[in-house]
Amino acid sequence: MHSQSLRGLAAFYARLRHSLLPVFGMLLFFLVPDALAHGVAEGDKGFIQESSGVMLLPFVYLGAKHMITGYDHLLFLFGVIFFLYRLKDVGLYVTLFAVGHSVTLLLGVLMEISVSAYLIDAIIGFSVVYKALDNLGAFQRWFGYQPDTRAATLVFGLIHGFGLATKILEYEIAADGLIANLIAFNVGVEVGQLLALSAILIAMGYWRRTAGFWRHAYTANVAMMSAGFLLMGYQLTGLALSS
Repeated sequence: MHSQSLRGLAAFYARLRHSLLPVFGMLLFFLVPDALAHGVAEGDKGFIQESSGVMLLPFVYLGAKHMITGYDHLLFLFGVIFFLYRLKDVGLYVTLFAVGHSVTLLLGVLMEISVSAYLIDAIIGFSVVYKALDNLGAFQRWFGYQPDTRAATLVFGLIHGFGLATKILEYEIAADGLIANLIAFNVGVEVGQLLALSAILIAMGYWRRTAGFWRHAYTANVAMMSAGFLLMGYQLTGLALSS
């Protein structure tokens, strides 16, 4: 049994090596310029710091903008729905992610719980790696065990929301209108998530109907895993340099 696992692991890494090289350059091109930019955009920092009182629509807009431009969140969601075909299943997993994201966003800011944004973002990068490996069947192949994907989605949702809470705390959001603005921001995040998810589902629907879907599904998940490793690497580098 042990020798079979080792052979399976060796075969997986051999396939991974061949699939990784063609996509590595592409990932560097797209991710290197913004690898340390997760969170609220710098252009919105001044608005958050200077805002006072209830400002629902601006914070809804900021929340939606964060989700639509948050490539790490979108990569994770892409991985979550990659092999989900029924809307009921998509709704379940997206709801779990949204609940986790909402809870830690609100509690993190209200209770002023803050840790290194680099560390949180590195864990978010790991969540992308984890989901790609899950899609590739790596855990079943290596350990003969399939983790509960629903629990993992909820846990990583908690971490994603906590990362955003940490970033908002850095920008010192005003206490006046805080709760209403945070709720509006979170509503915007969920609106942005629904818009991004709709676009992903439409694109996936067309792709799944092509003859090449299963042929390229492995490479797509390897590319996603590579992106997760790059995110982890840059964030851990940032953590080391900031220490």
